[in-house]
Amino acid sequence: MPSVGIVGAGLVGCLAGLALNAKGFDVTIFELRPDPRKEDSRASLRSINLAVSDRGIRAMRYVDKEIADRVLKHVIHMKGRMIHDISGKKQESHVYGLFGESINSIDRLFLNKVLLQELNKVRVKVFFDHKLVALVNGEQPELQLAAKDGFDKKVKFDYVIGADGAHSQFRYQMQKGMRMDISQQYIDMQYLELSIPKVAGAASNHPSRFAIDPNHLHIWPRKDFMLIALPNEDGLFTLTFFSPWSVMELFKHNADLFLAFFKKQFPDAFELIGAERLSYAFLHQPRCLLMQVSVNPYSGPNHRTLLIGDAAHSMVPFYGQGMNCGFEDVHVLMKLLDKNQKNLSKSISQYTAARKEDLDAICKLALDNYYEMSTKVVDPLYLLRKKIDYVLGKLGLGSLFTWIPMYTMISFRGDIRYSDAVRREKLQAKILRWLQNGTVAVLALVVAYYVRKFKKRNIGRLQL
Repeated sequence: MPSVGIVGAGLVGCLAGLALNAKGFDVTIFELRPDPRKEDSRASLRSINLAVSDRGIRAMRYVDKEIADRVLKHVIHMKGRMIHDISGKKQESHVYGLFGESINSIDRLFLNKVLLQELNKVRVKVFFDHKLVALVNGEQPELQLAAKDGFDKKVKFDYVIGADGAHSQFRYQMQKGMRMDISQQYIDMQYLELSIPKVAGAASNHPSRFAIDPNHLHIWPRKDFMLIALPNEDGLFTLTFFSPWSVMELFKHNADLFLAFFKKQFPDAFELIGAERLSYAFLHQPRCLLMQVSVNPYSGPNHRTLLIGDAAHSMVPFYGQGMNCGFEDVHVLMKLLDKNQKNLSKSISQYTAARKEDLDAICKLALDNYYEMSTKVVDPLYLLRKKIDYVLGKLGLGSLFTWIPMYTMISFRGDIRYSDAVRREKLQAKILRWLQNGTVAVLALVVAYYVRKFKKRNIGRLQL
């Protein structure tokens, strides 16, 4: 039975372990952090809520339909965006799907625990508190690990996969022994996690436990910065404040200045969160950074090592595709494995060609979508385009070409590649411009016709 070592027991590493175990590989996983199933682990898991969409669901169902069904029992369906204006009094819903589709909010820690429990059921070994020190590439790649218990390990595998996140130590070790292009771009954006508590006295399973509508992703767009909120199953909302670093630096360590700013920009959110909770978050919660990572190739020269997930393509969270894309990485690798009759070396050798164009496409879309979420969602012309998109998507344009809005292709159509979605969107944008120009031309002709008619009538009256 071929052996596979995986570095990283986060979401993507766990799903990869389950998938490879199901294909008959002997899998062992190593993780730098402590076991997230322990009660004190939440402090080390700083990240915004996850929005599970079609690509992530397809990948989970491919690995094990029952796992996917168990996870989906604990999601909150979000049918659209809820836009909050600066007065705090007006909200406007923008529906996501053409036919009632939704993205699904889930707690990252909960999902990680579920996947770890599934690994435990199938007896995949997971070692926590193990730091990767070195990778020795060869016919059997060797991992050199420093364990918290003081006993260092050297372990050889037939194949090794790196799924240890944006700051991947595996990527760092892997690129030492090969020609690898790596691009790392820090975005001038920080994020601070906040929360809206559940309604006091409400039962844990009653709809009244939510302080605001749970079936929307809430956005407070303010151009240069924004606030978003996603619901949790227990009634709490996880909020994330995004802004350039310069905005937070204006307040220095003065919580009163931050509270005054927050109350002015997000008055309704201020009331829901509460001054005390906001002040504590400002003074004690970490300000986290955002970066994009691009790698080429993803596989090692002997096709025994591979990067997947954020280790290969860290992206900003503004399209909600980070985890979905990482899960799709696993799905793509498993389909290559099926095609190659379980030859993992051959599948790894084909992986970069199969995946690179799509990963570059979604990383760019994720970065571009910040502007859409923070600014364009209140632009009348953008909203008109979205309405036209929606109408054309509902109607279609006949058998030769079916109109599919970009968001639908990315979030609800996992059968369409990211790169194909970009190409299709460019064509649809051209068609829209033709329609727009044609409409303007027709209106101009109509106006010219009536102006001419009006002039003729007036000239006739003057002659009389």
